[in-house]
Amino acid sequence: MLPDRSLLGWRRTEVSVGNRPRIKDVAQRAGVSQKTVSNVINDHPNISPRTRAAVEEAIAALGYRVNLAGRHLRRGESGVIALIVPELDLGYFAELSDLIIREAKRHSRTVLVHQTEARREREMAALDGFGTDFVDGVLFNPLAMDDDDLDAHRTRLPVVLLGETPQAGRHHHVTIDNVRAAREATDHLLDSGRTRIAVIGGRPPGPTGTAELRAQGYREALEARGLEYDPALVRPARHFHWQDGADLAAELVNGPRPPDALLCLNDPLALGAVRALYDAGVGVPGDVAVVGFDDIALGRYSVPSLTTVSPDKPGLARAAVELLIAEIEARRSGQGATEEAAAEPQAPVVKEIVIGHTLLVRESSGPKG
Repeated sequence: MLPDRSLLGWRRTEVSVGNRPRIKDVAQRAGVSQKTVSNVINDHPNISPRTRAAVEEAIAALGYRVNLAGRHLRRGESGVIALIVPELDLGYFAELSDLIIREAKRHSRTVLVHQTEARREREMAALDGFGTDFVDGVLFNPLAMDDDDLDAHRTRLPVVLLGETPQAGRHHHVTIDNVRAAREATDHLLDSGRTRIAVIGGRPPGPTGTAELRAQGYREALEARGLEYDPALVRPARHFHWQDGADLAAELVNGPRPPDALLCLNDPLALGAVRALYDAGVGVPGDVAVVGFDDIALGRYSVPSLTTVSPDKPGLARAAVELLIAEIEARRSGQGATEEAAAEPQAPVVKEIVIGHTLLVRESSGPKG
């Protein structure tokens, strides 16, 4: 004799053969409304644990997949956002890209990653969404385009800038306080007894790029201690790669007045510098302390481990994606300010989010001697 299925809580669910499960199939199996299923899928907070579990079991049992393409098409969107970065072989941009992709996935968005190699023409093309209607908005870390370029360039897409704070006020942006971060790193080196600190990757005052802002923080820290600023100790880097750090560190330690500390404006520069110091027989941190920026994974496992300024990368990714999606949705509902304001006399309303950072003190910046 077959068991009475009704006593086992079994519920008959009919799914059309050859068709993918639909939301109403999930609702029928879970014994709830289609609206409830939608609320569970969209992670609505006002759902009881029991109901959520029933809907999730039905989704798993039926193999239901959310039709994201259909959802975005109904909104007049593609569901794709572009992430424009200079170089993916630099650890910071690789790690940040991964975090942004994960964060976008939480919002049912796909990320198209584009590498510009810090070339102005490629940055400008990417800023326009590559001349297509394929992306809904752009997350952009510019290096070649300056403030005037960004202020003059009127893209049809919502844009959120990553990294340095631009002077121009056309686009939203998310950044860290680079001046403060560099000042804290320099103070740490001064507190450890260093008196002649060189900046690898630094640039003299000028455009408000990351290198200029970090060099400004370094200079402010010196001035606050009554120490003289020596422009010869600020060495620009061409590519901010490992080899640049190694070459500049070798030049400095072989010079007539070698430094006793290196403030490197990203971790690859710092790791390259550590290698060059090792090759020259210079102890780190005994003879020369080294501090980097960005807290990439390699720095945690180097010997010595690298002291570095660690930006809140998960917070940056979360803030950037949420800010961009909010602007995309505002544009869709006709409430977006940026594009419309371009044709109006008043300036657009722009948001700036400054995320936190932490100085992670490790082995490379221990006491002198």
